[in-house]
Amino acid sequence: MQTRTMKILLVDDHPLFRDGVALLLKELDPAVQIWHASNVREALAALDSGAGIELILLDVILPGTHGLQALEEVRERHPGVPLVMMSSLEDQVTIVRSIQLGAMGFIPKSASSQQMFEALRTVLAHGIYVPPLSLAGMALAIPVQPRTSPVELGLTPRQTQVLRLILEGKPMKLIAQELGLTHNTAKTHVSAVLRVLDVTTRTQAIVAASRMGLVLGDDAS
Repeated sequence: MQTRTMKILLVDDHPLFRDGVALLLKELDPAVQIWHASNVREALAALDSGAGIELILLDVILPGTHGLQALEEVRERHPGVPLVMMSSLEDQVTIVRSIQLGAMGFIPKSASSQQMFEALRTVLAHGIYVPPLSLAGMALAIPVQPRTSPVELGLTPRQTQVLRLILEGKPMKLIAQELGLTHNTAKTHVSAVLRVLDVTTRTQAIVAASRMGLVLGDDAS
């Protein structure tokens, strides 16, 4: 049986950093195919080429851009390709704004080799990675509404279980496995949760739950 090959676009203007990340990716999955780009123009050219890129790892600061301009340009042209930020900027505002603009995660460049390894493994499994300290502090970076419960939002017990796993950064495959659901059923529940939270990605759901002061309580049966 042929193993499916994942295609990743690595966008960073420092060749040594790109090479280091590429080595970690190859260690995690020897079959992975990696495209390199040093700026937004090269990144868009790779995405426009029809190569079938399935994941973008994007640096926040790139030549010729400012702020999160690179993220905005890539998302505008290719909104359907999952994108994860990698940056030396780790302030709460940058992380939260990246997620609000559609990033599926944020990996700090200051992470140790082991932390980077775990973060990339999570991302390759279609999970969500945000620095633990950032998750803990997100409520401080976003205006918090009064605490609310899943019932008040109209979530069913099953949807509450799904939300709990989303907040743990679990990929769709593990959500289905842990709840004994088919992939399509799990996907339906995730979509329903995102609609209730008025977001479009699982990463944005984490921010929304923090902003709402959402209290899940014990697992519903």
